[in-house]
Amino acid sequence: MTPRMLTATALTALTLLAAPIARTPAWAETLRVRIDYLAQTLPPQRVLSRLMERPRNEGLAGARLGIADNATTGGFLGHDYVLTDHVAAPEEDLAALAAPLVAAPGRIVVLNLPADAVDMILALPGADDDLFLNAGAIDDRLRGADCAVNLLHTAPSRRMLADALMQFLVLRRWDRLMLVQGPRPQDAVWADALRDGAARYGLRIDHERAWLEDADLRRNATQEVPVLTQARAYDAVLVADEDRDFGQFLEFNTWLPRPVLGSAGLRSTGFAPVLEQWGALQLHARFAEDTGRAMDAGDYATWLAVRAVGEAVTRTGDSSAAGVRAYLLGDAFALAGFKGRPQSFRGWNGQMRQPIPLVHAEAVVAMPPLAGFLHPQTELDTLGVDAPASECPNPPGVAP
Repeated sequence: MTPRMLTATALTALTLLAAPIARTPAWAETLRVRIDYLAQTLPPQRVLSRLMERPRNEGLAGARLGIADNATTGGFLGHDYVLTDHVAAPEEDLAALAAPLVAAPGRIVVLNLPADAVDMILALPGADDDLFLNAGAIDDRLRGADCAVNLLHTAPSRRMLADALMQFLVLRRWDRLMLVQGPRPQDAVWADALRDGAARYGLRIDHERAWLEDADLRRNATQEVPVLTQARAYDAVLVADEDRDFGQFLEFNTWLPRPVLGSAGLRSTGFAPVLEQWGALQLHARFAEDTGRAMDAGDYATWLAVRAVGEAVTRTGDSSAAGVRAYLLGDAFALAGFKGRPQSFRGWNGQMRQPIPLVHAEAVVAMPPLAGFLHPQTELDTLGVDAPASECPNPPGVAP
């Protein structure tokens, strides 16, 4: 028996030992569980380092591993899991591809799309009867003013990512900051999240710098970066560079010898190849066996979405969109996500609560929520928007 088979068998045994489980009677027909995956291949962003390019199958590979994991348990229970992927080419009309899918009643769809595309999908005829799991867009507005009752999120929000960084900065007492913001639109949104996070945690951004697009860092980082980051005093440098274009060149080149955090240096992320505790090493091994590469945060978010559906069907024996949604938003749902704590969905905005690893290229540094940041229900809700501050007008469920 291979290590992969041993791991899958062990995971299945753990799942079956946990009660209750809805077993399909031997005489009953096999329960078919269909999950659709909807994405669009976007033109790659030009970045300075080829090492920062994202894999073309990011997200889809995670969803496929999730289906394989669901099938391991499903084989014992008479559940047949099928993943149907719909990936639009960059020039293809996404609405035309998605409309027939969404029009079919009661679909369960994992979305790996930007926020504007998520809005478009939710507005299509028939979408109200479907369940959507957002594994791609990290925009806070989808958890706030633009939330939907049938939209859940396995990708962490920008606010969650920012809060994780701020907790670490508070812990280290690095309270005087410099912010370097990139020129792309998403960099501005990430910079706003960092500013808001710093204000919430009582930290000061004393200096702000705008990145220069024409800087030739591959040859002149040691000349360009010190000039850009010149200031009398700061404890750390925050970088807003979501495409990871230039941020890595700031490390060890700042005017003052200070740590770099945010999009480079110490990064907050949903998942990373360096996360190896709590069984994550086995998850990485199975993913690498299938794909020949490491699992990243995009793959992990789609894996989480598919596994959440599998957990709901396992516990209830109900594969309908309405039944899965009801279980996912209930108090009984908890998913082991290889990050040390059970993960569940917030009823007030549909966001999956989860630890946020703080990592650099070779190790995990910390796993917020950190000790000392307290919450009356769960410390996981110190990351992201808590129920009293939620601006979601149509909450998916009732907050616990």
